[in-house]
Amino acid sequence: MNEKYYLRIDFTEPNLLNIQSMAERTSKQNKALVVVIATVAATGGLLFGFDTGVISGAIPFFQKTFGITDSWIEIITTAGLVGAVIGAMFSGRIADILGRKKVILASAVIFAIGAVWSGASQSALMLVFARFFLGIAIGVSSFSVPLYIAEISPTKSRGTLVSMFQLLITIGIMVSFLSDSAFAVPDGDPAFTTCWRAMFYVGVIPALIMFTGMIFLPETPRWLISKGYEDKCREVLQKVEEPALVEDVISRMKADLDADKKNKVSWTLIFKKWLRVPLIIAIGIMFVQQFTGINTIIYYSPKIFLMSGFADAQAAVWASVSVGVVNVVFTILSLFLIDRLGRRKLYFIGLSGMVVALIAMGTCFALQATLGDSIKWVTISLVWVYIAFFAISLGPLGWLIISEVFPLSVRGIGSSIGALSNWLFNGVVAFTFFKIVKGLTMTGTGITLKGEDLGNPAGAFFLYALVGILGIIWGYFFIPETKNVTLEKIEQHWREGKLPRDLKA
Repeated sequence: MNEKYYLRIDFTEPNLLNIQSMAERTSKQNKALVVVIATVAATGGLLFGFDTGVISGAIPFFQKTFGITDSWIEIITTAGLVGAVIGAMFSGRIADILGRKKVILASAVIFAIGAVWSGASQSALMLVFARFFLGIAIGVSSFSVPLYIAEISPTKSRGTLVSMFQLLITIGIMVSFLSDSAFAVPDGDPAFTTCWRAMFYVGVIPALIMFTGMIFLPETPRWLISKGYEDKCREVLQKVEEPALVEDVISRMKADLDADKKNKVSWTLIFKKWLRVPLIIAIGIMFVQQFTGINTIIYYSPKIFLMSGFADAQAAVWASVSVGVVNVVFTILSLFLIDRLGRRKLYFIGLSGMVVALIAMGTCFALQATLGDSIKWVTISLVWVYIAFFAISLGPLGWLIISEVFPLSVRGIGSSIGALSNWLFNGVVAFTFFKIVKGLTMTGTGITLKGEDLGNPAGAFFLYALVGILGIIWGYFFIPETKNVTLEKIEQHWREGKLPRDLKA
């Protein structure tokens, strides 16, 4: 007698629900892991902000310690900027060769050593070299951290997670102000000439946190597959990407690499015709970001508030702290907006608001004699508006877009060029503000404070507003909408010679 045995597979609804439940749990675990990874990496932004802002509070103290002139202060401050330019210039290629993770680990070491070196400096010249060394880490982190986060994040949440870098920068600046305030002592105190050392030493703490955290984080899947580590790439993707998309993402990356292999891949690829548009985008958005005057507000807001009529430096400094708070609050808001509204909408909304605020500030200072004492309250309100619109748009968008628009083979170099442009433009704006203020001051509108002719910033604000208007026109043609668009599809868009504004998910 022949007996037949049948395998019965039960596709009942409870089993389907169990499968669905497991998929949902895996997805939630992946999202949680990605947030942890992005948070640890974004500590580089906090270090960026801390070491950029900490020197402002330390200057009066180490100036007396070393008995140096304002010219030396300019040299020490500029040293950090020069180091940042060099760090941004050379780290891109290194990141493509060694990997994003190793570069971030190296920057953490530089941050820690630089903090100790700064605090232990026994001369002004030693402090110059220490700040230059720290600047290298700032330049490296300004491109490597957003790049790392962009390459390890799922497509749907990439914008929000990369924007964490900008958020941590603003928090880092606030932390440096609070730290400086905690260690600052009044004139005549025995610790007046030594308290600044502790201000710098505090920077070691976030550097150690980032270094320790990064040791346990994976390399980015896109870099791994570019070096032939497909199994490791898949392993990382299974932890961070939607499970159903893993193989599709790998296939896209492999297709991308195959296309690159047909051409000779070298740093000169960045200057090829089909990559001209992303290069223009990376440099252009950093130009608009800086030449609309953001760092004149960040660096010189106490001076601007004194010009507007605040009674003394202490009142002006407290007013500046409010600017930092607004910056942090609206940067947090940008995390919820950037992947909902999209890049283009936020760019135009934010830049338009900045232009209006700049024109209004210029008008207030031009009519200062008419407005009288009320100008200081109007000015601080307009600065809040300006900072708020910057924080939800150009602040995070600059770093996000340069991490998205370049293909894998030159993404490190391209992001490095974008970061380098940021530092160069930053330097030009920072070192020309007071020259522009005096050069564009109309006769009879100059502001005198304690016998010093400060000029009138109205012309400078009008000039920055003009740059903003030109930036809106430029953005219409060159700012792409990368919301929900894979990095591989963005590359294909450039290869096909399509216009930036035609890019869609």
